[in-house]
Amino acid sequence: MLLKFIPLTMSKNEEMLDKLETELKIRGFSKRTVDSYKYHSKNFIEFIKKDPKEVGEHDAKRYLAYLLSERKYSPRSANLALSSLKFFYREILQNPAFNEVKAPKLEKKLPTVLTKDEIKKLLNAVDNPKHRLLIEFMYSSGLRVSECVNLKIDDLDLSEKMGKIRHGKGNKERYIILSNNLIHHFNDYITKKKDSSQYIFSVKGRPITIRQAQNIVKENAKKAGLKKRVFCHALRSSFATHLLEAGTDIRVIQELLGHSDLSTTQIYTKVSTQQLKKVKSPLDEL
Repeated sequence: MLLKFIPLTMSKNEEMLDKLETELKIRGFSKRTVDSYKYHSKNFIEFIKKDPKEVGEHDAKRYLAYLLSERKYSPRSANLALSSLKFFYREILQNPAFNEVKAPKLEKKLPTVLTKDEIKKLLNAVDNPKHRLLIEFMYSSGLRVSECVNLKIDDLDLSEKMGKIRHGKGNKERYIILSNNLIHHFNDYITKKKDSSQYIFSVKGRPITIRQAQNIVKENAKKAGLKKRVFCHALRSSFATHLLEAGTDIRVIQELLGHSDLSTTQIYTKVSTQQLKKVKSPLDEL
C-alpha cells in the first residue's frame, strides 16, 4: 500500500526554522550567520517539497547542482549554502543527507591589495571625518567591516594603543593595534560626535550598517580615481600584506587578523610583491 505524501504546513516549516535559529544563537553565531543559515534552509525546504525525514543524499546533490547550474551561484556562495544545510539537517533534523556531499572547489583568487600610494589617495579623497576614520580603522587595524561597524568606544585602550574585538568571526575575541595617527583622528572625532551612543560609527544611536560602510569605501575609492575594484576587505588585505612586507612575523599577523588557521594568513605571502622584486632575472646575469 502506497503512503500518500502529506505536505508540511507552513507552521511546521516555521517551527523547524525557529529551532535552527535558537540553536545557532545558543552556540554564539552572529546575527548575520543566523540570517544566512535560515535563508538557505528555507530555500531548500521550498525547493525540495519533502518531509525532512524523506530527504536523501541525492536530493542534497540535486539542490547543489541546481544552485551552481541554474542559479549560477559561485563556488563560494554554494559552499555557504551547503554549510547552512549541513548544520540544519545534521544538528536540527538528525538527517545525514548532507553529510557526504562534497563542497565545490573554490576559485583560487588572490586577494585585492592596494599599494601604500593608493591608500594615501583614498584617504586624501575623503572629506567626511567619520568616513575617513572608518577607512583608517579597517586599514590600520585590519578589521572586518562587520567588526568595524560594531566597534564601541569602550573597546579601545588609547593609552596602550590597543583595542579588543569582542565578537569577531566565530564569536572569538582578539586584540588589535591602534596607530598613532588613528588615535589622533579618533580623539578629534569623538569630541565632535553628536550622539551619546557607545558605537563609534553610529546614526541616531545605532551602528551604521555593513552596506553603508561598503558604500562609503566604494564611493571614496571612485572619488580618488583608483582603478582597482576597492571594497572593505581590500583594506584588511592591504593591512596584512603591508605588515608582511615590513617584516612582521606571519604568526603575529595571524593573531591580529583573528585567523584560526595559519594557511588562511599565508595567502598574503603570495600577493606580497616586495620579495619578488628583489629577485634578479637570469637575463641580467648574462
